Amino acid sequence: MTLFLILHIFIGSTLAGVGVIVALSMGFVTAQAILLSAAVGFVVAFPLSWVVAQRLSTRRDQ
Repeated sequence: MTLFLILHIFIGSTLAGVGVIVALSMGFVTAQAILLSAAVGFVVAFPLSWVVAQRLSTRRDQ
């Protein structure tokens, strides 16, 4: 669980930043669009962090 949370800090902020950059480069410059894209990146990072944590923990146990 701790590994999952640590990974989510990094993966979530990275995906949120990518979402904001994508929104801005597509011309969506309203605060609502920027916050929505950051929130989507943050939420998408949960399952991704879980998968990465599971794979790292299984490699460590072997």
